[in-house]
Amino acid sequence: MDFRVFVEPQQGATYSDQLAVARAAEALNYSAFFRSDHYLAMSGDGLPGPTDSWVTLAGIARETSTVRLGTMVTSATFRHPGPLAISVAQVDEMSGGRVELGIGAGWFEAEHQAYAIPFPPLGERFDRLTEQLRIITGMWDTPVGDKFDFDGKHYTVVDSPALPKPTQSHPPIIIGGGGPKRTPALAAEFAAEFNIPFVPLDVLKAQFARVAAAVAAAGRAPDSLTYSAAFVLCAGRTDAEIASRAAAINREVDELRSNSPLVGTPAEIVDKLAPFVEAGVQRVYLQVLDMADLDHVELFSTEVIRQLN
Repeated sequence: MDFRVFVEPQQGATYSDQLAVARAAEALNYSAFFRSDHYLAMSGDGLPGPTDSWVTLAGIARETSTVRLGTMVTSATFRHPGPLAISVAQVDEMSGGRVELGIGAGWFEAEHQAYAIPFPPLGERFDRLTEQLRIITGMWDTPVGDKFDFDGKHYTVVDSPALPKPTQSHPPIIIGGGGPKRTPALAAEFAAEFNIPFVPLDVLKAQFARVAAAVAAAGRAPDSLTYSAAFVLCAGRTDAEIASRAAAINREVDELRSNSPLVGTPAEIVDKLAPFVEAGVQRVYLQVLDMADLDHVELFSTEVIRQLN
């Protein structure tokens, strides 16, 4: 089982806050530090305001050395595909080949309205996401010296030098979500990893089955895709410690326990993770909502991961 740290900086975090978590994740041997790609807080005032995901990851890339870095997930509505391919390739080079691109269709209409970003209907967003994936991967895969062209409904590429190239020949792409048809199909065509966030076990099993069927239909080997899940983290050695951490993120312990296997004592979490492992989860993203509580990240590493290993 592979564990990664995942933060939500739009809720209120500086670059320094994120760097501290990334460095802690690296020191504690988590495999990756991921951050959301949002511009508007879902609750609270969000102070001091949002940070751009790829600008932030570029900075962190130069201040870490081993931990992998990525987005969960970049919204295809936020950026044109050519500039996004350039940004990801550049941060990959800056990190020495440690970048992964989580990308999705976008869903949070209010942040688009707040920052003058067009928000087309869902079908068009998925169409644009599909074209973006074809352009980004096409640019990365085009040999140096050749040109890349693309003629789509929403995007056209003419005589692109398809530069720069990432350090990795092809940074891993992560596709996620609960859509029953287009999401599994996109994962089967483009993804190295499929992720489903914040869902109960029965929903996870059903979506994993759809994705596995899509992978088989695409002619891919079953083990060519990594299956992952994301859950909110609220761990403690005692009930009082758990309650304190729940209060710090304005959540109720009972509600958290019912929604996430990463809530409770270390022994409780180990037991609650078991059925998810049996269902095929190979990687878990720990949603860390209180970025000031680095002891929380350390507790999970030393008490939960240690037991699982």
